[in-house]
Amino acid sequence: MLVLFETAAGYAIFKVLDESKLQQVDSLYKDFETPEKANKVVKLKHFEKFQDTTEALAAATAIVEGKIGKTLKKVLKKVVAKEAHEQLAISDAKLGGVIKEKLDVSCIHSPAVAELMRCIRSQMEGLITGLPFREISAMSLGLAHSLSRYKLKFSPDKVDTMIVQAISLLDDLDKELNNYIMRCREWYGWHFPELGKVITDNLAYCKTVRKIGDRTNVAGSDLSDILPEEIEAEVKLAAEISMGTEVSEQDIGNISHLCDQVIEITEYRAQLYDYLKNRMMAIAPNLTVMVGELVGARLISHAGSLLNLAKHPASTVQILGAEKALFRALKTRKDTPKYGLIYHASLVGQTTPKNKGKISRMLAAKAALAIRYDALGEDTNAEMGAENRAKLEARLRQLEEKGIRRISGTGKAMAKSSEKKKKKKKKKIKEEEEED
Repeated sequence: MLVLFETAAGYAIFKVLDESKLQQVDSLYKDFETPEKANKVVKLKHFEKFQDTTEALAAATAIVEGKIGKTLKKVLKKVVAKEAHEQLAISDAKLGGVIKEKLDVSCIHSPAVAELMRCIRSQMEGLITGLPFREISAMSLGLAHSLSRYKLKFSPDKVDTMIVQAISLLDDLDKELNNYIMRCREWYGWHFPELGKVITDNLAYCKTVRKIGDRTNVAGSDLSDILPEEIEAEVKLAAEISMGTEVSEQDIGNISHLCDQVIEITEYRAQLYDYLKNRMMAIAPNLTVMVGELVGARLISHAGSLLNLAKHPASTVQILGAEKALFRALKTRKDTPKYGLIYHASLVGQTTPKNKGKISRMLAAKAALAIRYDALGEDTNAEMGAENRAKLEARLRQLEEKGIRRISGTGKAMAKSSEKKKKKKKKKIKEEEEED
């Protein structure tokens, strides 16, 4: 049996001297405790060293993709083809299938082979002669860096990761802000409960609390830079007749610190939203025009990348995000959902409940085209998205004016026939009454 062993420095072909050792998988490591013992089990038959990092990178990428590189093909033809009767042990079953198909070499992959590879790797210095350990380490590091750069450079969806991360962070910030604001209102509400009813805006509430501190300071505080005059007057009046309990300076200090956190997070959220808006207009301008930057970013995040989203048909884009409802409907044999994440698009939101399903289907069809244009097209303008949006808005106005259902010719005939039947029934009833 021959063994194909891949290293960062090159390809090594080993000859298994004692194949009976492979049957004892659990105790195989004992035969590789020292280089001397290892040389009794396997022997180096041939080592093909890579000329440079470029060749090593080409070989590594070919193996990752399950293909035979030029260097590997050369080695297999040179060494293995001479001993065609021998089986070739390999670490990747997919690669074995390709070798078998292209070169007609019998390949084997099993747990025993995997353990043998691990044992060879542990004694690689002693088994591969003429290759210092420092050189192997340097080539491993160089290959690792080159492979990482190659993957990053040729990843078609590397730009989408920024959008996916940004929209996920935006959702997390919204949850945290809600928790913080709720806690702040509840906490300060013990001291000044009337303030929460007067000021409904969360940011203005936190800024006001931070500025006044204790409610006794309201009369002497100028809140004109935060609140309108009418609301400021209401706050000052409410502070005079407040039913809240007294709190210490330490409590006010902690509440003020919480308000600082809310204000900072709110400002960062606004900055992050602007960043996401610019990113979406740069990467998917047509999709952004069609459904908006938030809905578009959520669709990309849900699919994994813009390229993955482009592979989905319009029917999938329409219900993306409503998978649970879809499978529940299929299981219980009820109506399937008409929309998922696309429901939050402005076009669907401004329609009447009666037309939402129809508009979401039309929007999904046009959005699917826009996604493919953004992912696979060379142009970066949003003309197609704007054009399709105008068509959808015109269609929406038409539906709202005339209604979805139109009585066709057959419909009119059916209506007439039903009216005739009703008249006949009425006549019969009258005749029967007269006879009685």
